[in-house]
Amino acid sequence: MRGICTRMLLHHPEFDFLMLQQWSTFFLRICMHKTDFFKILFPPHDSLLSQILLHLDHFSASFFFFFHSSWSVLIFVFISKTLSSFYIFPLPCHHIIHPYYSIPTFFYHLPFSPFLFTPPLKSFFPDFLSPFPLSLSAHALSRTFTMPPQIPSQNQSGPRILQGDLSALSPAVREFLETNMTLCQPESIHICDGSDEENLAILTQLEEQGMIKKLTKYENCWLARTDPRDVARVESKTVIVTQEQKDTVPTPLGGGISQLGRWMPPEEFDKAMAQRFPGCMRGRTMYVIPFSMGPVGSPLSKIGVQLTDSPYVVASMRVMTRMGKAVLTALGTGEFVRCLHSVGCPLPLKKPLVNNWPCNPELTLVAHIPDRRQIISFGSGYGGNSLLGKKCFALRIASRIAKEEGWLAEHMLILGVTNPAGEKKYMAAAFPSACGKTNLAMLCPTLPGWKVECVGDDIAWMKFDDQGNLRAINPENGFFGVAPGTSAKTNPNAMATIIKNTIFTNVAETSDGGVYWEGMDQSLPERVTITSWKNKPWRSEDGEPCAHPNSRFCTPARQCPIIDPQWESPEGVPIEAIIFGGRRPEGVPLVYEAFDWQHGVFVGAAMRSEATAAAEHKGKVIMHDPFAMRPFFGYNFGQYLSHWLSMADRPGAKLPKIFHVNWFRKSPTAGFLWPGFGENIRVLDWMFRRVNGEEGAMPSAVGYLPCRDSLNLQGLQGHVDLDELFSLDQEFWQREVDEIRKYFTTQVNADLPNEVAQQLALLQQRVKQM
Repeated sequence: MRGICTRMLLHHPEFDFLMLQQWSTFFLRICMHKTDFFKILFPPHDSLLSQILLHLDHFSASFFFFFHSSWSVLIFVFISKTLSSFYIFPLPCHHIIHPYYSIPTFFYHLPFSPFLFTPPLKSFFPDFLSPFPLSLSAHALSRTFTMPPQIPSQNQSGPRILQGDLSALSPAVREFLETNMTLCQPESIHICDGSDEENLAILTQLEEQGMIKKLTKYENCWLARTDPRDVARVESKTVIVTQEQKDTVPTPLGGGISQLGRWMPPEEFDKAMAQRFPGCMRGRTMYVIPFSMGPVGSPLSKIGVQLTDSPYVVASMRVMTRMGKAVLTALGTGEFVRCLHSVGCPLPLKKPLVNNWPCNPELTLVAHIPDRRQIISFGSGYGGNSLLGKKCFALRIASRIAKEEGWLAEHMLILGVTNPAGEKKYMAAAFPSACGKTNLAMLCPTLPGWKVECVGDDIAWMKFDDQGNLRAINPENGFFGVAPGTSAKTNPNAMATIIKNTIFTNVAETSDGGVYWEGMDQSLPERVTITSWKNKPWRSEDGEPCAHPNSRFCTPARQCPIIDPQWESPEGVPIEAIIFGGRRPEGVPLVYEAFDWQHGVFVGAAMRSEATAAAEHKGKVIMHDPFAMRPFFGYNFGQYLSHWLSMADRPGAKLPKIFHVNWFRKSPTAGFLWPGFGENIRVLDWMFRRVNGEEGAMPSAVGYLPCRDSLNLQGLQGHVDLDELFSLDQEFWQREVDEIRKYFTTQVNADLPNEVAQQLALLQQRVKQM
């Protein structure tokens, strides 16, 4: 909030309870327009203290609140050109604890100060405000009043500005910052500029606080160990806040619990905010992170501003986004997504930290308010919950923006594939977390003459251009990859990327200053020992992993040896194929092509996969994960399907071909049927030729399968049983049809588009004819 606030205690006989009550109603009527919008209970006279907070600068605004001593609650009203809000305060502190969600946007704006209210101004106000006192007596206003003794509160004069200039911020950014300064009560403010000097200072601070440790074996690499309770996305505590549930999730059949997202009503969200955020940053620094999702200045990019009390988040956001001064310059006075994050551990601490990692798992909440373009995260420092530019912005909020603006925000990698003749095509692929997106995005082809280059490994924003091409950008600036299973064999390009300027989280540490995890396949010198992610000595016979299954590396994308030359192209790259896939140990063939766009949308909607370590699910359960977006939808899935289907109605749209892959099919006796990794180029080769219109496919119940000799298996090591790899078992697929129908009926219900229901019926017919 702008300006200088002066606090006065009006404790005088002339300012009696009746006048206070009238002033209260007066302010509420100005702000709310309707007299019955709030039902205010006024306290008895003998328990009343009253205060008026005056906003004294050129910015026309007003504040008023009153206090009930037995309730310890202040009712507060704020009126300005840009905001109309209702707040509740606790005394003796003067800090907001309850920003009301659903205040109407209509209000009266008045150039107001109580010192200027005299009877002649009464005609300035609408008739419905009468009769209310519009002046205080000269004696009451001229009297000098003193405040009674109060419990001291931190930063009575406001937080210290450690870096940056508040006056240089746009009015909207400054209002966002100052409102949350009042709410969170930080000790100091740091406006991030994104410089190397700032980054070094942040990393040094983290090291001094014991949150990270320098890895001497590599260049500028660091290791963080989290609290064991804060290791993954918490889907059960991730919510979308809208007025109507149907805007967030379809209504399940019979009123059950939706598996396609969690809706939180505004009233419940208000209570959650009031329970968590007041004073949550006491003793800490509030960092202001201006960041761009996508290349700065690209017409496909979007800007956000994140406020956080975690220097770990600052260091990680510098890797994962473009952040700093250039973003503020590009933003100007434009729109931005408002992101607020706190680890939820004000100082002094009430209980000791585990691994020096501040978090508050009991109160963790990740909330999205798409109508306001806001993200609020509390209690977790883990990247998926705290790096708000990632899944929160780039998928949940962006998918809602994309629906409104006519584009797609998807959980997809982007890669460029060049054949031996020098022809290049770009493809996007959607896999659930920890299902091989990074490995495919950084694939090392085993077929001679082929080249794969990486645009992005996790998220794609795609929009049709004027020529009908579907253009895609990677909105991120780094890789936040799963470490276990990454090795010189499975992903040599990732291993080459992470040896400098990388933040590792919850991997194991070697005594020679390196890192280690399951599946690294790297022999260690005899005297080198391993310390687990739990910061305990580890041996292979201990019976538990040395690295957490969801341990991560956070590394700059520009360091990737095969980063695509166009990865930061402002206009994006043209997508000619879209691939869906997941972990299916049985029944689903290696690859098939959708019959058309509508069938491809159905294939994405029907995706199922083994649950992964990227979220808190336990065990290897086959879960529905439509479009690999189940945890990330920002709005009703039925509407999402309709939005995808509508792409076919665009005049001149060059729709990409759609494919489905399954690298993970197993033999009952011999493990995986397909070698995967670099050998997956053989599947991409077939797709490449299909995009070019070549033959080599035959229809089946599920889609077009490669003809027997159309996959290039030249030089493939070991025996591959193509018959088993592509077999379609009628009984399996009948169960699959039944499971998909059950899911659509119970979870999508009345919101399921007719086109998708028709595709399911067609699949059932084809399965019956197998």
